Amino acid sequence: MRHFGHISPAARKGLFFQEPCEFDADSPARMLSAALGATLYSPATRPHLADDVLKQAGHGLVSMVLCLEDSIDDTEVADGEANLVRQFADLDARAAQTPLLFIRVRAPGQITDLVSRLGSSVRLLSGFVLPKFTEERGVLFLEALASAEAAAGRRLFAMPVLESPELLHLETRAEVLRGISRTVDKYRDRVLALRLGVTDFCSAYGLRRASDMTAYDVQIVGAVIGDVVNVLGRADGTGFTITGPVWEYFRLQERMFKPQLRRSPFAGRAEELRTTLIEHDLDGLLREIELDRANGLLGKTCIHPSHVQPVHALSVVSHEEFSDAQDILRPGRGGGGVLRSAYTNKMNEVKPHRAWAERTVQRAEVFGVAKEDVGFVELLAAGLTD
Repeated sequence: MRHFGHISPAARKGLFFQEPCEFDADSPARMLSAALGATLYSPATRPHLADDVLKQAGHGLVSMVLCLEDSIDDTEVADGEANLVRQFADLDARAAQTPLLFIRVRAPGQITDLVSRLGSSVRLLSGFVLPKFTEERGVLFLEALASAEAAAGRRLFAMPVLESPELLHLETRAEVLRGISRTVDKYRDRVLALRLGVTDFCSAYGLRRASDMTAYDVQIVGAVIGDVVNVLGRADGTGFTITGPVWEYFRLQERMFKPQLRRSPFAGRAEELRTTLIEHDLDGLLREIELDRANGLLGKTCIHPSHVQPVHALSVVSHEEFSDAQDILRPGRGGGGVLRSAYTNKMNEVKPHRAWAERTVQRAEVFGVAKEDVGFVELLAAGLTD
């Protein structure tokens, strides 16, 4: 699979200076963690889940979570588990290309039980999403994952969700973060990425952000995101990929504030696309994706297919970013110094900007580099209409 693999080779050639690379479920963890992109959640109880998975794969999705936790009622768990076993068998029989598939469980015992029940179709499973992750709960989940991995005879990843009230509360946050850090570091080879449960954060204080606002506008949430990145997202080799919070809006709502999308990038034929984005409350999503990136997050939790292509379009590395990164990482410049960018609009400091450049090159590998005259509008339009 590859990002933008659902569009024609000719269309990709017209968009990319460097095309996204190909990868699969057996690719190195470092590559997969950067390649997750928009991770679409779906209730495990959906009766035609196999069809849904293949449909979304055909539209460019590369990672998907089949949820047995908050997206279904407590009384539906057993039915959801049985449905997953049936749907995985269905997918296995079709021998079609699937996205990276993860199961979000409620309890550690579900991990070993489901792996046993999946049988040979476990080959389609990339891992598990672990809810309300703390040191105490996390060790139990990760030990269960290690047992399941041995039984399955294949690599299985964990994606812990950081969403517990103890992480949100100021008096316990530092110790909870230290405990989470100890746990994920111990099981580093199995932890693909850390996910943020912002809806649960808001719930602890009876809050819900409006469609005109981002998670970062809710200051108590923004503060937690900053602390999580501070402890768990460092660029010194100890950090993990941390994914952006869910955007929960996907239909027209009455607006209190004016649209956030400027008209200029959409001049000409793309004005209709701008109108569509605004009508579906996706201008706020685009703003939040940009803030995710600025705050050190990569990828995003999604609950609606309409969110996938905006996430991917804004994950592509611009030609200017790539040019700066290459200049900074050019052999022989390890000693430091300051360079004027090739675009002559900024300075590039070799030592301070090196970690940024390395992350940019990593993102460029999996999402590609746009041509000099190609922006997110062209990338988004191609992903939606090809």
